Amino acid sequence: MTGRHYVGSREPRIDGRDKVSGAAHFVDDLEFGPDLLHAAVVESPHAHARIVAIDTAAAAAMPGVVAVVTGADFPFTFGLYMKDRYVFAQDRVRFVGEQVAAVVARDPAAAKRAAAAIEVTYDELPAVLDVERAMADDADLIHPDLGEYPHVPWFFPRGGTNVAHWRKIRKGDPEAGFAEADVVLEDTYTVPRYAHCAIEPHVVVAQQDHAGRLTVWTASQSPYIQRDLFADALGPLGLTHHDIRVITPYVGGGFGGKAGVTMEIIGAALATAVKGHPVKLRWTREQEFYNTYQRQGLVARLKVGAKADGTITAIEHVLEWDAGAYVEYGANVVNAAGLSATGPYRIPNVSIDSVCIYTNLPPGGPYRGFGYSEFHFGLESHMTRLAQQLGIDPVEFRRINAITEDDTLPYGRAMNASGLREAIDRTAAAIDWGTDAESPDPRTRIGKGFALFWKAPAMPPNASSAAFLKFNEDGSINITVSGMEIGQGYLTVMAQIAAEVLGVPPSKIRVETPDTDRNPYEWQTVASHVTWSCGNAVLAAAGEARDRIFEVVRRARGYDPSTLYLEDEKVKCTEVPELQLPLSDLVTSGLAMEDGTWRGGPIVGSGTYMPEFTSALSNPETGQGGHPNVHYTTGAAGVVLEVDLETGRMKVRKVALAVDAGRAINPTMVEGQITGGVLQGLATVLYEDMRFDDEGRLRNPNFTDYKIPTSLDTPDVVIPIIVEVPQPDGPFGARGVGEHTMIPAAPMVANAVADATGLRVTSMPITAEKVALAMLAAST
Repeated sequence: MTGRHYVGSREPRIDGRDKVSGAAHFVDDLEFGPDLLHAAVVESPHAHARIVAIDTAAAAAMPGVVAVVTGADFPFTFGLYMKDRYVFAQDRVRFVGEQVAAVVARDPAAAKRAAAAIEVTYDELPAVLDVERAMADDADLIHPDLGEYPHVPWFFPRGGTNVAHWRKIRKGDPEAGFAEADVVLEDTYTVPRYAHCAIEPHVVVAQQDHAGRLTVWTASQSPYIQRDLFADALGPLGLTHHDIRVITPYVGGGFGGKAGVTMEIIGAALATAVKGHPVKLRWTREQEFYNTYQRQGLVARLKVGAKADGTITAIEHVLEWDAGAYVEYGANVVNAAGLSATGPYRIPNVSIDSVCIYTNLPPGGPYRGFGYSEFHFGLESHMTRLAQQLGIDPVEFRRINAITEDDTLPYGRAMNASGLREAIDRTAAAIDWGTDAESPDPRTRIGKGFALFWKAPAMPPNASSAAFLKFNEDGSINITVSGMEIGQGYLTVMAQIAAEVLGVPPSKIRVETPDTDRNPYEWQTVASHVTWSCGNAVLAAAGEARDRIFEVVRRARGYDPSTLYLEDEKVKCTEVPELQLPLSDLVTSGLAMEDGTWRGGPIVGSGTYMPEFTSALSNPETGQGGHPNVHYTTGAAGVVLEVDLETGRMKVRKVALAVDAGRAINPTMVEGQITGGVLQGLATVLYEDMRFDDEGRLRNPNFTDYKIPTSLDTPDVVIPIIVEVPQPDGPFGARGVGEHTMIPAAPMVANAVADATGLRVTSMPITAEKVALAMLAAST
């Protein structure tokens, strides 16, 4: 019996052929025949207003119109962590673009014409467009009924204010820690909102048949969560989980924007109004920008103290989040960031306030990094500045303070094992840290930046995964799971885990996309947790199938199961080398006995996983007493950046990023996540910038005005570095890395700009224009 065959190998993607050949189907590709109807929504033109009247008569009379609905038809709320959102606006609208009514028609053009004919009368209210105004004593309340909203027990809303949740962490004695410090640095950092920019827009098709069965096809990261929220919101119509089926084929990018429920609830509701007909609702690119989740804006006020020897003594971190009009998902971003806003550092005295604030901008929600990218911008900029004030090399400063195994986390639990220090050293070596880089062009200057990162999966304590596995007659395998392939290589990694246990190559394993009627439960494909959590479920399912194979061989041939193993699609024996029993001979038919009877039958396996050691319950004033996070993935990143001293234009010459994957099930996939995460992170710091006017309207909801990089803007060199310190409870030691690789991009660029120009930029994005103006101001 040899060592690992498939775990750790660079297996090709099992979904690759489908995608490059065009065989892969996305929701918009699915055919529904001539009965398919199309929907269009009526959207609020105001950021905050009362709805006085809605006149649908003209729209209802137009040719091709099948149904017109308003909030009166669906007076229901929904929400994943807090029920504060509406299928259609009720008494008031809270952001520009919020859905007020909808039309269902025979074709998209008819639906759009009829939607434009609906007349809505509004009484405008003062719009609250930033956190400072929202927190003022005389601020208009965006949700007057906040105190009555159902929510999870780890949220702490403040009724009668615009504070939807306030996560506090208190550890040690910050006041004494600052008194002990030789240097204390304070500053404020700001991060704007961002769009997900997935290639595929949101789209939903829903159909309720005449027996009452509701089937919803969605482009989703969360099919089971969607079914749950549909059942809850539409329960007054008589629907239960038993009545609802969610099918999710391939998804064309998510980045958190297709987690939970946004526009999908509209499609599900509309289907109940036109029974028997499938109804399609597809967002335009503009709607993708303003009526799905956005990454939340942040104002971070940071104070850190350290001794002359570089030891950090205390941190005070106040995070004020612009969470938008509804926070049913976004408040958990705020919560997760608050639990970990020390960054990957050993800090004995901690005060963190992470505040989720309603505004009249579009709803904030999950985005790759889940709040960590935002607070790392200020934190890692601050750490470099603090090191420089102490006269200590910024990389050495991070070595001194890097968190290690068993150090105490902000909420009192022990840190897991990680390869953070190895990541620091390998990244520093990759960018030749400590060696000045000279530009041959006198008009440019080269700077280097460095940053650490960490992130824990942000999950409720009962988030769980399940997997089913069955063998086919030829010894091939089908696995059904309900995690989503969104480009990260999930299907391939699940196949490799099963392959390692069962001795069947991944090329002979098919992993199916979700269907809640057929595939077992998965919480969501978010939090960079599916390799770890669903991987454990697949590992258990494969182990169960393997044990059943061994039991069949024992019963039919008499071999001791402890001597059997699977390799090369055969059952083999450590004590009888000549035993070479093909799996195809037994996994469905069983094994024949001398008397003509058979032993065995179809081999199947099932597995589940839930981290039963976690708890979200803690002291609301200190955050102590719970165990909210399962583990942290850590790493380091560095950049070599060229800055044009006349124009501010920046060119990334080299990026190195090291991440501790625990165990890289597929190194090629991990390297892809490193490269992709770096590029997405660089886009947020160098190019992307949402612009709202004084009335809350998004001014650049398109790729003409909302800049994202092209292939011409990619770094000259990206160096992916995989560190492997095993996660004890991960499948073969693996932990997730998908979100983490974009987290350090903004601070490492800010640090490199400061290194090249001497100018510290404390607001994102760091565009060429901003750098050029800062250099001009500094020279006058």
